[in-house]
Amino acid sequence: MSTPVIYSDYDRFAWFYNKYWGNEFSRTALAIFQVVLFPHLPAGARILDLCCGTGQISAGLAGCGFDVTGIDGSEAMLNFARANAPRAEFIHADARSFEVPGEFHAVISPFDSLNHIMNIDELTTVFRNVHSVLADDGILLFDMNMEDESEKLGQSIDFVGHDHACIVKATYNPNEMIKRYNVTMFRLEEGCWQRSDLSLIQRYYELNQVLGALSDAGFNRVRTYDARREFGFTISDGRMFYLARK
Repeated sequence: MSTPVIYSDYDRFAWFYNKYWGNEFSRTALAIFQVVLFPHLPAGARILDLCCGTGQISAGLAGCGFDVTGIDGSEAMLNFARANAPRAEFIHADARSFEVPGEFHAVISPFDSLNHIMNIDELTTVFRNVHSVLADDGILLFDMNMEDESEKLGQSIDFVGHDHACIVKATYNPNEMIKRYNVTMFRLEEGCWQRSDLSLIQRYYELNQVLGALSDAGFNRVRTYDARREFGFTISDGRMFYLARK
């Protein structure tokens, strides 16, 4: 097994992600999977949830009767995932270098997880890793944020509770196609407020770049779906789903 990269920034973000992001996206993602993925899978299919985060989607898949393995680079995220999805198996590993036993009928990587891969060569490496663990005619399904006019505007999100607060300010550099999320978090722990700051970075890719990387990895049957137009996805504009077959 490859030595996993330690994603300490994601560790610090895990509590807030579990509380505010995981459940919201999983409901929408699972509804989409029922339309474009589940009809192509056998009963009890093996599914790899790549960059599984806090495991809410893994839990939903396991609840549908699938045999689920989740991979994430953040051990803190995986601690939540194991609690949220006790019927799934979880592995601490890097999407660019993971090794798992056996083959999978499908690999999913939802909620713009692959936008955190910062260059096209590494994205191609991820796709090659996925290709190597898929069974013949297996499916890779993922979504990515694509450049949209709204990305050029600054964004701010905040969440406040009696014992916590989280402020997210996003900026976008159109020349580099990089979006930076500056996150400030407060939690009340043992009577004292604790503050943490971190930056999470996403790289946006052109459609032809993603399709080229998939082709280089061996995926030549690819269908794309505009998330808002075809699925009524309202969480963000400019999101594209990709379904690729081995």
